Amino acid sequence: MAVTAGPGTAVPGQHPGADRGGPVDLSTIRRVLVVRADNIGDVVTTTPALRALRAAAPDAAIDLLASPAGSAVVPMIPELDGVLVTSASWQQLPGASAADEHAERALLERVAVAGYDVLLVFTSFSQSPWPVAHLGLLAGIGTRVAHSREFGGAVATHWVTPPPDATHQVDRALHLLAAVGVPHRGRETALSVPAAARRDAAALAPGRPFAVLAPGASCAARRYPAQRFGAAAAEIARAGLPVLVAGSEPETPLVARVAAAAGQPDVTPVPPVPLPVFTALIARAAVAVTNNSGGMHLADAVRTPVAVTYAGTERPEELRPRGTRATLLGRPVPCSPCRQLTCPFQHECLDVPPGEVAAAALALAGPRPERGSDFTEEIPCLVPVKP
Repeated sequence: MAVTAGPGTAVPGQHPGADRGGPVDLSTIRRVLVVRADNIGDVVTTTPALRALRAAAPDAAIDLLASPAGSAVVPMIPELDGVLVTSASWQQLPGASAADEHAERALLERVAVAGYDVLLVFTSFSQSPWPVAHLGLLAGIGTRVAHSREFGGAVATHWVTPPPDATHQVDRALHLLAAVGVPHRGRETALSVPAAARRDAAALAPGRPFAVLAPGASCAARRYPAQRFGAAAAEIARAGLPVLVAGSEPETPLVARVAAAAGQPDVTPVPPVPLPVFTALIARAAVAVTNNSGGMHLADAVRTPVAVTYAGTERPEELRPRGTRATLLGRPVPCSPCRQLTCPFQHECLDVPPGEVAAAALALAGPRPERGSDFTEEIPCLVPVKP
């Protein structure tokens, strides 16, 4: 990780204006706003940081500023008191939709009225913290903490030099907290699934061990082909493990295509359900099969073994599961990590035979390991994963 140093101490990658803030006494803070305004998996990776934050600020109200998708995770994060849901302009792609000046002013008003004392901006290495940090400045938040290697003036009160780009997202968030004196309380993600969601999931699950296959992802570049997922599901089912194919409401056609491609009575599409129910279903499963997407992170957080068709869009070490057994299936390609939304080539990074996906899932299904270890497996021909 990067070294944080005081004024006058040169550190590689450190701007001379950075790392001038000191520890923050959170024990007396009234209200904290945490920002992670991207996808479901990104919110899940903040749970160790939220656990540490809650321990450091036991009496504070802690809210999360999240996207509509990310906000669905909030009912499973007991450390949070509330959520501000917004489609943040700084998370949108140019041309996808025009930035709405009125929506920005309304968001500023919501943040200002809430009277937050501390703003914590969690980002991946490629995201800028400065738009939301400036929002916090305008809203009157006195302490504003953010990672950046780029100059941001006095917009953040605690401008922290980030760790290396390949740092795991969990560790990146904990690094930001460590810069203001908050020690970690474990480095594994965790979710608390509500009892009602568990009951609803039990009604959907078969009365014997099963697999959950989640074929969706937020972009096409991370999606293993539906036909191949169907073929993998068929092999898993023929081996005696029924497969439930599940996804969000927009993914209903994809779920149907995968189930139809399997052509097996023991491969069943699941109607769209709220995210806590989907998570509870994964928690009941013997194994999950996912892309490198939200489903992978949910499986990790509830300790369900997971076979991942891992596209070359991101480095495995940034996001890999670390709380459950996991096999990452992919092919090394020179264009990885590409960060692309749509593959401009032939998706060579996911040129994995369905039989290999099925074999990995069946090998993982079975007794679960103890919590607290790093279980990601390395086997030949898969995306290399460093311990």
